[in-house]
Amino acid sequence: MIRGVNEVRLVGENVEQGVYPFIKALRLADEMNLDLVEISPNAVPPVCRIVDYQKFLYQKKKKEKEIKANSKKVEIKEIRFGPQTDEHDFNFKLKHAQEFLKDGNKVKAYVFFRGRSIVFKEQGELLLARFANELEEVGKAEALPKLEGKRMIMMLSPKK
Repeated sequence: MIRGVNEVRLVGENVEQGVYPFIKALRLADEMNLDLVEISPNAVPPVCRIVDYQKFLYQKKKKEKEIKANSKKVEIKEIRFGPQTDEHDFNFKLKHAQEFLKDGNKVKAYVFFRGRSIVFKEQGELLLARFANELEEVGKAEALPKLEGKRMIMMLSPKK
């Protein structure tokens, strides 16, 4: 299926690496009862490898599956405060946030303003700033607290 190529760069086992005419590379693959597989089509000249194509596909799929298994999905955990959150409640929620960040999850901390409590925006901002400051060791704030409707939101991500 390799088309429009005069020369290819051969790499791999049992082959002397270098630039070969395309026809010679195909002939070498036929002599070994293997396939000529294009690895990097954008390179000049294109990079090819002489391998068993089915085995090549199997190994490629296996690598992709392994990469997918090793990748971790980042969850966002929410922690809700009121503008007049008490010291004990603050510490309780702080401990939960520390556990979430240590587990590698992001934390979305927000202050919910109910009714006329929207007047205390400054208190909510101070509360979130203090919360981010307390979590400095295990996480970092992605952005400053911002007001969205009746919520003041701040995202925290774990430190590596």
